Amino acid sequence: MRSWKVQSSVFGVAGNARDFVLDTVFPPQSLLTGRAVTAGEEEGELWASVTFLDDPCCLTCGFPFEFNEGRNALCGRCAARRPAYDRMRSAMRYDDSSRKLVLDFKHGGRTAGLRVFAGHMRRAGRDILPNADMIIPVPLHPKRLRARRYNQSALLCRAIDKRRFDPDVLMRTKNTVSQGGQTVSGRRRNVSGAFAVRTGAAARLRGKRCVLIDDVFTTGATLESCARALKKGGAKSVDAITLARVVKAQSVPT
Repeated sequence: MRSWKVQSSVFGVAGNARDFVLDTVFPPQSLLTGRAVTAGEEEGELWASVTFLDDPCCLTCGFPFEFNEGRNALCGRCAARRPAYDRMRSAMRYDDSSRKLVLDFKHGGRTAGLRVFAGHMRRAGRDILPNADMIIPVPLHPKRLRARRYNQSALLCRAIDKRRFDPDVLMRTKNTVSQGGQTVSGRRRNVSGAFAVRTGAAARLRGKRCVLIDDVFTTGATLESCARALKKGGAKSVDAITLARVVKAQSVPT
């Protein structure tokens, strides 16, 4: 099933005919609702319900502010304790309007929206991506990868910029249980020490500006663990971009 298509002039009339047949037999589907849509149909009202994140926000973690607090303002959590990554930005808020979109991609194998997702992530990371030396996906453990058959973070990463995409820098050394349903402290413990730089990647990582790519930011525990591993391995800086993030009232760490 396809949710969008690109018609190439290389195929000309034959390509148009092929797309017409495919759209007739397998109608493109809405990324938001899953229902069949007419080619070229826009879902303005549905997409309008998705909250896209942008400035003003926390300089470090990208937590959205209701009012402009200044370009260098920090949220309460980052002011109390800076995370291991340098900056993090997300494309959209993870809520009832975007949940199906994200979960269909993450667990349902529905990759038709990759180009759309990558575009929104490039927008969110417009101040981060230009200076990046390498863009690194949050890795899955080999057992999880075999079960899922693909790493959604790697797909996003490659769609954002395949030239700087480097999937062989970071590895997951522990097959951790799912982060879902765990407390903030439980998430941190779960992924503590779960990532490491591959031996063969240490030399090319040294002194580089890295950008981590993941699907959803919940508490930041996974990105923190990845950032620590990369900095320990010699990275000059580690920023991050996610497709979506949970936004809720913050509790300041003590």
